[in-house]
Amino acid sequence: MGLSKKKLNICVIGSGFAGISAATYLANTGHNVFILEKNSDFGGRARRFEQNGFTFDMGPSWYWMPDVFDNYFKNLGESIEDYFKIIRLDPSYRVYFSKKHKIDIPANFKDLKKIFEKYEKGSGKKLEEYLKRAKIKYDLGINKLIHKPSKSIFEFLNLKIIGEVIKMDIFNSMHTHIRKFFKNEFLIKIIEFPFLFLGATPKKIPALYSLINYADMKLGTWYPKGGMYSVIEAMINLAKKKGVIFYSNNEVTNFYFKNQSINKVATNKKLFDVDIVVSGSDYHHTDQKLLPIKYRNYSSNYWEKRIMTPSSLLFYIGTSKKIKNVKHHCLFFDKDFEQHAFEIYNHPQWPTEPLFYASFSSKDDPSNAPKGCENIVLLVPIAAGLKDSAAIRKRYYELIMNRLELLTNQKIKDYVIFKKSYSIKNFEKDYNSYKGNAYGLANTLFQTAIFKPSLINKKLSNFYYCGQLTVPGPGVPPSIISGEVVAKEIIKKYKI
Repeated sequence: MGLSKKKLNICVIGSGFAGISAATYLANTGHNVFILEKNSDFGGRARRFEQNGFTFDMGPSWYWMPDVFDNYFKNLGESIEDYFKIIRLDPSYRVYFSKKHKIDIPANFKDLKKIFEKYEKGSGKKLEEYLKRAKIKYDLGINKLIHKPSKSIFEFLNLKIIGEVIKMDIFNSMHTHIRKFFKNEFLIKIIEFPFLFLGATPKKIPALYSLINYADMKLGTWYPKGGMYSVIEAMINLAKKKGVIFYSNNEVTNFYFKNQSINKVATNKKLFDVDIVVSGSDYHHTDQKLLPIKYRNYSSNYWEKRIMTPSSLLFYIGTSKKIKNVKHHCLFFDKDFEQHAFEIYNHPQWPTEPLFYASFSSKDDPSNAPKGCENIVLLVPIAAGLKDSAAIRKRYYELIMNRLELLTNQKIKDYVIFKKSYSIKNFEKDYNSYKGNAYGLANTLFQTAIFKPSLINKKLSNFYYCGQLTVPGPGVPPSIISGEVVAKEIIKKYKI
């Protein structure tokens, strides 16, 4: 345990990917680490629920960047294969442009190039070049720069790193970058789809994020058997193996201070003695609601100026029949991308004709639904901070289900035997989510790296942050890395 003379009590708030990651890395040093979770179950946005024989992942459903998951377990001396199994989906997903026009994105890259070639002559070779450049960004970004704590610009001020940052193409937009390679509107939609969730239109997203296309089209789309929650279960099991103690139904209500540090954390049930605190819960809630003004990193005005990723309107649906003409992951792009993006980012409002995503995980995992049935998750990206009501949810359920029936050419609503909705109010209640956002801060240039909220509290000597509102940013792999980054900062400071 290095120079430490006693075992430190380290408190981690929140049991999402980032919180569990941070706790496990810290527990691996031999110190006393515990997680406080406000909800009755663990996993944060990646929780799972079961009802009427149906099983639903409540949040993340895409398993991308498998190397990040592998590295997490390897770094902690474990093998991922001992915890859960993954399968590569083929096709990775299906994109609907109309009732008669859809594309399956194959796992095999040669087949994908052939599809591109059908839509635009020469685009197969251009895709290869586009992803070659995206791989450079992925290798530099995911393996090097994303692991920096981004405490200061000086972390990036040496010639080698400056050269790497230039290669990352941060000063060009995704919109411009993509159109240097492709002209066909359908191919552009396929390339641009992930950016609908990054918090800004492609015109404002730096071109460095083409690394996501590399993760998609080269590294592939995978499915962990049992669903995404099986990853949470694996991480919990590993954390407990390292000595982490989990407390559910313990919502943090107050901190007690001594000599510019926190020495006690109060929940609705108990008082905990602490030497170090890591908040993996909503940064804004911790900063603005739990901390006194003199210990806050930021003002309310600062938070009001942050650009958020979307929230989501979700429907968890069980049907009494199998659904035809669909794949595990389906994207419905039969309406105008620009219009939907405008109504999320430029003029926040409930979308007029929304694009949407559907997951049918029981196609590859029959255990997620009773025999002869199907589980469906529908997701509509919406602006954070909108008014959310039962009437609005009902209207969008009808709108989306009608489109789903039309585009897949079948009756579905008549066979729905279970339905549950989830949106802004739920994100606020369950996760104290700022403005009910679903993914965190938008990945704009001036909300990247050193421009993100700091992972270190500037006024308290022993208080840290991890998760989707700090470095490196939103998404499951970045959240896992966030926990690692903050843990390493603590280990370095305390020499543990």
